[in-house]
Amino acid sequence: MIALQTIEVTGEVLRTVARAGGLAIGAGLVAGICAFVYRWYADQRAPLGLVVLVGLSVIAIDLNTRVALGTVINEEAVVDVGTVLYHIGVIAAGAFASAAGQRAGDRLAADVFATTGVPTISGEVGRVVKAVGRVLTVEMPAEIDDIVGYDPVSEETKTKIAGESFIFPRRLTVAELRERLTARLKADYGVGHVDVELDDEGTVTYLALGRRAAGIGPTLPPESAAMAIRADPAYAAGAGDIVQIWRGDGSERICNAEVRGTAGEIVTVAIDAAETPKLDSSERYRLVTLSVDSRPDREFASLLRAATETLGVVEIDAGSALDGAPVGSLDVTVIAVSSVVADERVETIPDRERVLDAEESIYVLATPEALRKVEAAATTPA
Repeated sequence: MIALQTIEVTGEVLRTVARAGGLAIGAGLVAGICAFVYRWYADQRAPLGLVVLVGLSVIAIDLNTRVALGTVINEEAVVDVGTVLYHIGVIAAGAFASAAGQRAGDRLAADVFATTGVPTISGEVGRVVKAVGRVLTVEMPAEIDDIVGYDPVSEETKTKIAGESFIFPRRLTVAELRERLTARLKADYGVGHVDVELDDEGTVTYLALGRRAAGIGPTLPPESAAMAIRADPAYAAGAGDIVQIWRGDGSERICNAEVRGTAGEIVTVAIDAAETPKLDSSERYRLVTLSVDSRPDREFASLLRAATETLGVVEIDAGSALDGAPVGSLDVTVIAVSSVVADERVETIPDRERVLDAEESIYVLATPEALRKVEAAATTPA
């Protein structure tokens, strides 16, 4: 009798252990499948918490079903020490099995896809797979050019960007994707200007970067210099004001200058380079603000500095697409035309009907992308 009871207890224990092991293995398989699908879908490892939760859901369904049926059919006690310990053990085993399944499924997916090339970013088929998913992955090219008319971006920044991947929502037009990609590059890497070309699949076919010239130097006219002096600027003095610089006692006027910035008693002024020896940074001066008329050149320079457009000079080759084309046919603003034949005469603001000839140079105001297209049209045979 005792032997039979021992056999029954042993059999029950083995069945319980087998059931728990089966549930743990099932949780691990489900977690592995989840990690495999996630790697194929998003091309990255699935979060461990998500995979474990999916795996434990299999155990939760089984346990809840058994508890519900046992309570209704067999009228078993809901709270039982043995049942609680069994549930805790099964859940713990399922969690470990799910974690192992996550690693195994992700590694298997990475190996399979690396061999077949289906979901990889560098392959043509991989891009199609990403296009049908919820996200679109855009990879930067290895070669990044400089935008003509802007200071080049540092090689360190180019190295960081080259080969980098950015993830965007799927339902974007090419124009919207270009705008978002440009904004990401500017925000993440401090790039001033981005010229990027995308095809219909969202692949980057061309990328050029540039940055605005920093500092006050690029805004100074020829044969002029900037200098910081101690003075008494007016309360509302600001950049662009024309002032006279006098000695501190008012006995002598030294020169005229343009205010470029103020910080308390320190005033940065732009003056003729020949006048710089007359000023001493340790001496305190008096400033007299003058009234001036509108200065279109300064206003244009300040607007151009802040705008996204740049000024470029394009020389037209013989037989190119621009040879014989009217100014109005260009999608850029042509502000001047320089003719070599007419003794390098510069024609400002040409008429839209004005026909361009070979060996002429046009001064255009356009975005880097539009300027690049004009340069290509000026050298490509029609």
